[in-house]
Amino acid sequence: MFPLLNEFIEELMDLNQKKFAAFMVDLDGTLIGRDEKIAPRVAKTVRRLSEKIRVCIATGREPRDAIRFARELGLTSPQVCDNGALILDPTTGNEVWSAPPLGERQAHYIVTTLISRKVPFWATHPGGTVTQASQITHWNFTRVSALDVVEDVAEELLAHFRLHPELHVVKVFLPYNGLWAIDFTTRGVTKATAAKWLGRILGIDPANMIGAGDSYNDLPMLEVCGLRIAMGEAPDELKALADYVAPSVDDDGLAVAIEEFVLPRLI
Repeated sequence: MFPLLNEFIEELMDLNQKKFAAFMVDLDGTLIGRDEKIAPRVAKTVRRLSEKIRVCIATGREPRDAIRFARELGLTSPQVCDNGALILDPTTGNEVWSAPPLGERQAHYIVTTLISRKVPFWATHPGGTVTQASQITHWNFTRVSALDVVEDVAEELLAHFRLHPELHVVKVFLPYNGLWAIDFTTRGVTKATAAKWLGRILGIDPANMIGAGDSYNDLPMLEVCGLRIAMGEAPDELKALADYVAPSVDDDGLAVAIEEFVLPRLI
């Protein structure tokens, strides 16, 4: 008589029956706030969660940031950076898995286009990061990001690159300054790719993972995770997919989500 209600009840029962074994959490706007720090309540709650299941940061930032925040929280599980292109051991800093690099032709095209438009960029490679043309000695980049642009410019860049057959291109909000970034990885390389590889490494099906994020680059990750959390300031696309919409990062939304929605499912 009430098919929609019955469908909702079945989905809720399915969520409650799953055995969740890992938590993938975005960094900016989810784990850390505009001040680029982990709030005390959030840190305490994430540490408590890490005593029960694996906790893996999944960020578009470079390796050093993923390692720094993982170590601050005492996390020992593999961590994801470069928007899903690299998985690292936070205790040693060593690479666990990496995606194919962008390739010389694609990397050159991206960087020269950004330089010609006077757009700041970061380009990461196995040996570090470059931010200026004068620092480039090769084109073996894992990920390139156009940084600190207003949304109109971000949309222009997205429109310019999005149909490129060899690139994955995504717009990302930067909570720490209110501007936007465009992340470039090899086509098919996203946070969802990293979730699947984490699953192989840890022996955990992504359906038994929990994902939490706040921006468009988190969408693929949430799509493959079995339980999905969107932050309060996330775009509507994430909220529509989420099983739980948390308060904003400014209101310790991640801690609230873990306390009210995640931990009760792990008992």
